[in-house]
Order: sequence, then C-alpha cells, then structure tokens
Amino acid sequence: MSGDAALPALSAPDIEAIEHATRDAVPPEQVQAIDGWTLGLDSGTVNRARSAVPLRHEAPDLAALDLIEARYAEQGLRAAFRLPVLPAFDDLRAALRARGYVMKQPTRVMTGRVEALALPLPAAPVSLAQAPSAAWNAVFLGEGFDPVDGACRVGILARARHAVFAGVQAQGQTVAVGMGSFSRGWASVHGMRTLPAHRGGGLASAILAALREEARQRGLSRMFLQVEAGNTRAVALYQRIGFAPAWVYEYWSQPAD
Repeated sequence: MSGDAALPALSAPDIEAIEHATRDAVPPEQVQAIDGWTLGLDSGTVNRARSAVPLRHEAPDLAALDLIEARYAEQGLRAAFRLPVLPAFDDLRAALRARGYVMKQPTRVMTGRVEALALPLPAAPVSLAQAPSAAWNAVFLGEGFDPVDGACRVGILARARHAVFAGVQAQGQTVAVGMGSFSRGWASVHGMRTLPAHRGGGLASAILAALREEARQRGLSRMFLQVEAGNTRAVALYQRIGFAPAWVYEYWSQPAD
C-alpha cells in the first residue's frame, strides 16, 4: 500500500459533503432535511436510502428525535437512523434503545486520495456506461444474492446522479459490477458485486481502477466507499489498495411487528 494514500483528518464540511454525496449516489424516493440532519424516506430494503443521518459529528439535540419520527410517520414509514459510532451520539443511542430500536450492520466509511491508490493493472477489460444495462442488473439478481434486495438496489442505483456503471465480462456474461458517483467534490464507490464463481480473480480491483481513472478525468482528488465491517475480505482489499478508515456507523431501527 502506498504510504501516503490516506487523507488528512476530515473536516466538518468534508463529512457533510460525504453524506450529501451518498444521497446523490443512493437516492431515496424522497429526501427531507431538518437542522443538522438529512432524512432518507424510502419504502425499499436499502438501509442507506431509508435512514436519517446527522450531517455533523457533534452531539445532536435530542428534541430532533420526535421530529424525525413524525416525518417518517407522515409518510407511513418507520423511522431509522444511521449514526456514527462516536461518544457524541451516546445519549441519542440510549434514547433510541429506550424506545425499542435495535442496532445492526456496523459499516466502515473509508477514504483515500485518488492519485495514491495502489491499484494494479486491470485483470480484465472494464466497460463504463451512463446507465445500468440489463446485464449489469442481472448480477444483482444472480446466484448468491437476495433477489428482493437486489432488485431494490438496482432501482435505487439507477436513480443516481453523476454516476457511471462499470462491468466486467467473462465468456460473454457480465460477472462483476460496480458504480461510481462523482459529486460534492468526491468520487464514491457503490454497488460492488462479483458473482461467486468469479471471485478472487481481481475483478473488483479492475472495476476500482476504472472508477479511479474516471475520477481522475473529472478532476476529483478524493474517493470514499462504505463497506460492512463484517465483510473482512472486502475491508482488507480496500486497505491494501490504500483506503483508510474514516469512521464507523451503525443502523438503528425499530423491529417489525
């Protein structure tokens, strides 16, 4: 890994830009805002699109909890939160726990400098398109993935703005995909999937290299991604390339009846 790949500590404007860029890349059916928060209102399965997210990593006003729950209720939705694992949010987590919310899916936000990412030459040619093709979508619906969640993710990512859709083929079939979004001064990586039979062949790295080159051509110097903390294989890959941990967040939601 390149020794200078990591970014300096993120500023408050950087954090806010990353959260807005995430909304651009994984757009909910509706977005609302209250002071210090962006609310994703979505009826699908993708937690990133259907949760309320603080724009600042400082202790929130607990009065916002009732207001956020009311906004979701107005749309016939259960409130959900995506919270950084930081002491500033301890009181809010305690309040959510007292209301019956449960935590799940710890996820790492990782950042890197575009020019410093140590990506090898692509192991396979990568195609880029402005919209997802049927073959790109089929990877999300393929063996080894939840078809309901996959269909929901395909629909959400297809709404993304400022995006390109990358794919790798083997024997005429698209077997690995990813999406890059370019907004708010950041390049971001989403929707990385490789069919099980084709994992371990460097296809994810090939897609990342293509998205890195697209970011460079667009004049962007910083990149981020979000990966489930339990996906140790992916975390290790991203760390080898040069992405560094920025923060961890958790989802908090109410159990279904």
